[in-house]
Amino acid sequence: MSDTVPTPPHGKILLVDDDKFLLEMYTMKFTQQGFEPQGYLSAKEALDVLVKGFVPQAILFDLIMPELDGFAFLEQLRSQKLAPNALKVALTNQNSESDQMHVKDLGADLCLVKASMIPSEVVNTVSAALAKRTS
Repeated sequence: MSDTVPTPPHGKILLVDDDKFLLEMYTMKFTQQGFEPQGYLSAKEALDVLVKGFVPQAILFDLIMPELDGFAFLEQLRSQKLAPNALKVALTNQNSESDQMHVKDLGADLCLVKASMIPSEVVNTVSAALAKRTS
């Protein structure tokens, strides 16, 4: 048996953020780490792709978005039974404890604050959480 560290599971990632720059940056960062990200500027677009059969290993979403915010997005995921096995990660600048608790009550696995992490830390955190799920 070798002492090599197992490679993290790579898979499909669904990114949802109304900030085009952040969406493109996270898409690039996840791609560089061997993931297959798909990014959407609205929660409605993301829900549409899930309804059509896209099965991500993880979903990262902003909480503050026009039309459908991250809380409503999580509620829709649950009520429509979409991506039930995906790791759900709120990626937000909302730092309030009540928002973080609310998002977890709605089914999010993690709540990461954008301002306190660099993008590679976000990717590493998601990788580690996915690796824990498959071990």
